[in-house]
Amino acid sequence: MSFLLDTNIVSAHLKRPRGLIQRFIQHSGLLYNSTVSLAELYVWVNQASDPESRVRAVDRMLQHEVRALPFDETCAQRFGRSRFTLRRVGVTVNAVDLLIASGALAYDMTLVTNNTKHFESIPGLRLEDWLQD
Repeated sequence: MSFLLDTNIVSAHLKRPRGLIQRFIQHSGLLYNSTVSLAELYVWVNQASDPESRVRAVDRMLQHEVRALPFDETCAQRFGRSRFTLRRVGVTVNAVDLLIASGALAYDMTLVTNNTKHFESIPGLRLEDWLQD
């Protein structure tokens, strides 16, 4: 099983909490970051007093630990189906969260997030929170 990491998990990992290091090692080769989440991560990078050190940390992570999952046509199709289904039943999900979730759904991945409440109404989405143990 592969894992798609939400922005909050990746930023927490870059800060190096002990528990996440073990999860990253345990699931080595199975970790992905959506390019949508990566865009959010670059907001975090640019908020730092020294953005270059965070850019280097993100680059190292993408080279050695996590592969980028492009938001492609398959993800876009899944987004459209999911948005339609949720609207039909009166459920609203933040567009960025649904874009990220669409990648996990399109490629049969478990989404790892510390914001499970943001995603729990999305049908078929598997969730894990690696910061809650």
